[in-house]
Amino acid sequence: MTRAPAENIAPARWPKRVRFLRIPRIGLSLRVDIVSVAVTVAFLLVAALVGVWSLGASTTDTPGLGFVETLEVLTGRIGGAPANHVAAWLPVVITAALGGAALALSGAIFQTITRNPLGSPDIIGFTTGANTGALVALLVLGLGSGGATIGALLGCLLTGLIVYFLGMRGGTGNYRFIIVGIGISAMLISLNGYLIATADVQNAGAAAAWGMGNLRNLTMSDTVPVFVTLAVLVPALIAVAPRMRMFELGTDSARSKGVDTGVTQAILLVIGIGFAAATTAIIGPIVFVALVAPQVAARLTPSPGIPLVTSAAVGATLLVSSEAVARTLLAPETQLPIGVVTSSLGGVYLLFLLLAQSRKARP
Repeated sequence: MTRAPAENIAPARWPKRVRFLRIPRIGLSLRVDIVSVAVTVAFLLVAALVGVWSLGASTTDTPGLGFVETLEVLTGRIGGAPANHVAAWLPVVITAALGGAALALSGAIFQTITRNPLGSPDIIGFTTGANTGALVALLVLGLGSGGATIGALLGCLLTGLIVYFLGMRGGTGNYRFIIVGIGISAMLISLNGYLIATADVQNAGAAAAWGMGNLRNLTMSDTVPVFVTLAVLVPALIAVAPRMRMFELGTDSARSKGVDTGVTQAILLVIGIGFAAATTAIIGPIVFVALVAPQVAARLTPSPGIPLVTSAAVGATLLVSSEAVARTLLAPETQLPIGVVTSSLGGVYLLFLLLAQSRKARP
């Protein structure tokens, strides 16, 4: 059988939505999906608009700032009391945006390598382990808020290692990893309940409040850990992303394409846990953002897998919006923990998925 001449072979045809961005000076060529870019920009715009509104919102009986007035404060045209008001809430909004993006990236990593929509740090026990570490630091060792931050970080990392060695043994990366994580999470939840039940009332109340997510009384220095984590781990994720994409077809398929699955899984585990640990250590165990954001991004874009950049944009939007709702919904009487809002959104999302699956199952 003769082979057709090379000049007669038709070039690969990409969908019209795909464009290539080439930078000849550095030899870089990027494939850009216009639909994915549009969805990402839309979510970033929503996050920015909600964040600006949130900066001017009031949680007391005194009126807050208007949207335009808040913009003028941010551009330096207005100072005084309005500027002080915006400065007080600016670390909260920044931390929510960065933390939401970090949690979404963590969820995208674990959902990709496990090929399971339940593969997120809140479902497989990492955030629960962070809560355990914080409770041990607060209630057992009496180390205060600073110790709780370190305890949450160590608790998340230790839980991740335990789940990895028990769930990934033998190269299994799907249901075993998820089931082991859920089991570890259940045991840690019991331990957390015991620690709170046996503590004195004041400390137990503070610990329970932290466990629902805490974005109050933050300063600009509190944004540094999450920012540094993103600055360090995002380039690492970009470097390993091509190998991570191989897991979308399964571990065996990735191995057949020359991917060292054991090393790659270990690297991705460190990156994913790092994203979740840095955020949880600052604002507490936030649930459902890491679970929902990657799936929303995958459903709104034509990407064959979970789009990382769009997931980060969705996560930032979800957490910024949840923070604004938690702070203003019942103001000035009270401020809801942000975990209450994210849990409600997650419950609605899971109910939507259940209804959608039941409709597909009908004959």
